[in-house]
Amino acid sequence: MSARRRAGTGRAGAGSGRPPAMVDDGGVATKRGLKTVRDMVLSMAVIGLGAWFLYLFLPNDDQQDPVREVSYRTELVTAERAAPYGLAAPEGLPASWRATSVFYKAQSDHGAVWHLGFMDPDNEYAAVEQSDADPRRFVAKVTHRAEATEQTEQVNGEEWVYHEGVKYDALVLEQDGVTTVVTGTAPRGRLVELASALRTERPGNTPDDGQSSDRPARQEAAGDTPEG
Repeated sequence: MSARRRAGTGRAGAGSGRPPAMVDDGGVATKRGLKTVRDMVLSMAVIGLGAWFLYLFLPNDDQQDPVREVSYRTELVTAERAAPYGLAAPEGLPASWRATSVFYKAQSDHGAVWHLGFMDPDNEYAAVEQSDADPRRFVAKVTHRAEATEQTEQVNGEEWVYHEGVKYDALVLEQDGVTTVVTGTAPRGRLVELASALRTERPGNTPDDGQSSDRPARQEAAGDTPEG
C-alpha cells in the first residue's frame, strides 16, 4: 500500500485534478527566436526594395544643384554706409554667376574687410576681398598664400598683379590704401571677367532711402568715366 502511494505521488499532478506540467527543453524558444529573426530579415528586405524603387523613380540629390545662392544687394547698401572706403561689387555679370556669400566687418585683424563670394558659370569659386590694413598679410590670408608673379592684367585702366597658388590664384590691386583681391579656384580668365565687372561706390554716396546711388559714381571709380 505504501509502495503504491509512493508510486502515485511520483506522477506529476496525480490526484490533484491538474494536468501534468510540460517540460520546455528550449526547442519552442529556439523556434520563436528563428521566426523573429526571419521576420526582421524579411522586413528589412521589403524596406530596402521600396527604397530602391524610390531612388529609381524619384529625383535624387545628384540631380539637384548644391549651390545655395544669396542676394547681396541689401548687405552691400548697408555696408557702404559704414565702410571707410568704396566697396567693390560687380555690375552686369551674367546670371550664370551666382553669389554664395557676403559679409562686411568694420573691425577685424585685417581692418575693415568686405567679402563677396561667387560660383562662376563652371561652378568654380571666385571672390572679391577688400581691406584697408596691411596688404601683405591680407593677400596671404584670402589667397591661401598665393605668390605674386611678374604678370599683370590691365582691367578698366588699372594694373592688377597676378598671383599663383596651390589652392587659389588671384588678381590684386593696391590703390589709395585699399587692397582689392579677386581670388578663387576659377581660372585666370574668369578672375579677369569678375574684376572687369567691379564697380566701386564712393563712401557716403549711398542715399538714406537704401536705394543704389547714382551709377556713374561706380563707373568713375572703376576708370570708366562717362562722357558728358
